[in-house]
Amino acid sequence: MGSAILMLALPVMVQQLLQAFVGMTDKMLAGHLVEGVRVAALDAIGIGSFVTWFIGIAMSGLGIGGQVIIARAMGAGDRSTAKHALGQAMGVSFAWGAFVGLLLYALAPSLALLTKLTPAATGYLIDYLNVLALSMPLAGVMLVGAMCLHGAGETSKPALIAIFVNFVNAGVSWALSGADIDLGALPGQIAGEGRLIVNPFDFDLGVAGIAAGTSVGYAIGALMTWYALVRGVPDLALSRSELRPRRDMIQRFLRIGVPNFAEGIAMWAVNLFVLLFIGKIAEESLKEGVLEGGLQGAHIIGIQWEAFSFLPGYAIGTASATLAGQYLGAGDPAAARRAVLTCAAFASALMGTLGVIFMTFGETLTRMISSEPIHLELVPELLFICGAVQIPFAITMVMRQSLRGAGDTRWVFLITTFSSYAVRLPATYILGIVMGLGLQGIWYGLCGEFLIRATLFSARFFHGGWQRTRV
Repeated sequence: MGSAILMLALPVMVQQLLQAFVGMTDKMLAGHLVEGVRVAALDAIGIGSFVTWFIGIAMSGLGIGGQVIIARAMGAGDRSTAKHALGQAMGVSFAWGAFVGLLLYALAPSLALLTKLTPAATGYLIDYLNVLALSMPLAGVMLVGAMCLHGAGETSKPALIAIFVNFVNAGVSWALSGADIDLGALPGQIAGEGRLIVNPFDFDLGVAGIAAGTSVGYAIGALMTWYALVRGVPDLALSRSELRPRRDMIQRFLRIGVPNFAEGIAMWAVNLFVLLFIGKIAEESLKEGVLEGGLQGAHIIGIQWEAFSFLPGYAIGTASATLAGQYLGAGDPAAARRAVLTCAAFASALMGTLGVIFMTFGETLTRMISSEPIHLELVPELLFICGAVQIPFAITMVMRQSLRGAGDTRWVFLITTFSSYAVRLPATYILGIVMGLGLQGIWYGLCGEFLIRATLFSARFFHGGWQRTRV
């Protein structure tokens, strides 16, 4: 069991780590743009990162259907159904990505207004999302294709693709942005005192250039994913004859994917409210002359580092989802339960260790992205708060992914929605705004809610109803 988990989880962890570095690269480049631009650029990239989370939710709404059906079919030895599910998922992925791109383009100005960005940050956000929107059809192919490969038990190829995409994104984004990289921003130094890697290119597109690098990465990743699917993995390959939409399989996708998409949107919407709360705190601080921007950037830097603890949880959860789906397909629910519990223990150990690092080295981690005083003041406190709840976060991650892998997406939706709206939303508002604890209060609410969510997902797992879900 341990070997199977390691074989499935390690490539996914590498893949997720590199995808996190895509976001990290964007923020580091924004933090090294010319003086006077950095704070507004980081605020804009912060909200833009929130939008890329929506992209992941939208794509997984389709991809989870392919992943679950392929996993069950492969476990049962039904190659025909697995091949059909793969073709249907990939046939729809490009069109779904195009629709997501149109949403990004249309909603960019409204999102800037809702989150109360400064005029400069608003312009950067619109530039960022307009460029990113162009690549969404190809992002659909890359992200949905990776999930289908995970369902087949193939995690190495998506990881290798992610490695290449990460290098493409970093190189193109740096070349187009015009940012110089400061190597001397260490504790006790001022940004600009140390050695610089001077950008030799003259494009100087700023935030738009950062987005262009991400878009080029998606394009390359889509081509590589499509090639990998056509070449195939053992017992599964993409066939042109299976690309034409068929009602029966799309209905199965909808039965699995709609609750998953609704769950993701419910959680995303709650965190949109959180951004609005932060915007309100920032607006009040501006009126009082305390701060002039930077809260959204501090929040997203904290989220970016938290994403690195998310990685082992997601990777091990993906392994757990694949094993649970395949064991259930093979008619062995006891092995499926054992796989999930083993994965939860592994994830807790890894994420708990990362939590200690967050609590101990907050300032050092912050300086790797930004040396702005507002960020150095706030981000270490946020990392300490999230570091304290990494074990319940790990349990939440593995249990939720496992229930999804079993096709129990309706209960995942119900638990996430209840926990988000009955606990997370009121807790962040009360602690952050009513009690006046500011951004730190927001994070107390966000992280404290993981305790409730971990309990609810564990209760559903031990209830056992997920073992009887029909997909």
